[in-house]
Amino acid sequence: MLPNPLRERLRRQETSYGLWVTLESPSITEIAVTLGLDWICIDMEHGHLGYREALEHLRAVRGSETTALVRVPEIDRSSIKRALDLGAHGVLLPLVRGPEDLLRAMSFGRYPPRGERGIGGERAVKWGLGFQEYLAIANEETLIIPIIETREAVEEIDSILEVPGLEAIFFGPADLSASYGYLGEWEGPGIAETILAIRAKAAGLGIGAGVLSRSIAEAVLRRDQGFRLVALGADTGLLIRAMTEALEMLRGREAP
Repeated sequence: MLPNPLRERLRRQETSYGLWVTLESPSITEIAVTLGLDWICIDMEHGHLGYREALEHLRAVRGSETTALVRVPEIDRSSIKRALDLGAHGVLLPLVRGPEDLLRAMSFGRYPPRGERGIGGERAVKWGLGFQEYLAIANEETLIIPIIETREAVEEIDSILEVPGLEAIFFGPADLSASYGYLGEWEGPGIAETILAIRAKAAGLGIGAGVLSRSIAEAVLRRDQGFRLVALGADTGLLIRAMTEALEMLRGREAP
């Protein structure tokens, strides 16, 4: 599964486009790969996806130029280790509140002496057939990406951005809004400005930033704002948007 093509795009400061995967069918990821999307993120924090479903999505990217990330359910050793052992190129970390959370995750995702990731003979190392090849580059190529979605993370952002090895951050606007008291709003008062200020600060340190978009227009806006990881949407959201647009057009032309 490694080297990680998304890391090279981040190093070149290129904008990459991805898909948020929430449904179990690996055909979704196969379509994303066929369309040439740069990355997918398999969401194991929300919804019903487990490790078996994540495995099938990871199989669908093998041999392609599409990077597979997993949003783990929590910041713990087991979640991070298992996602990486299955062959993910990296993980997204939910509810990061400070540098301690990120440092702990970095340790879980790195082999000794840089971390404490256990060495196994699972899919990431091709069942042992690619053992040395994988171990030689895994510490460098594995992305550990914190999601900035808490007020505490904003208050500790300078310390978070200083964590060694950090290459990208991702924003969760809805949760960030909720943490400031604007429950149910995508970007409550002042949140849009906060996100852009943090993105600029990260860029100044060579750290890319990502965000989910809810429409084509928003994806274009995020690209133009300098976000390096732009999610076109979630699989369910894209399906709903396409069907809604079709139904509105068709029903609007129906005879009375």
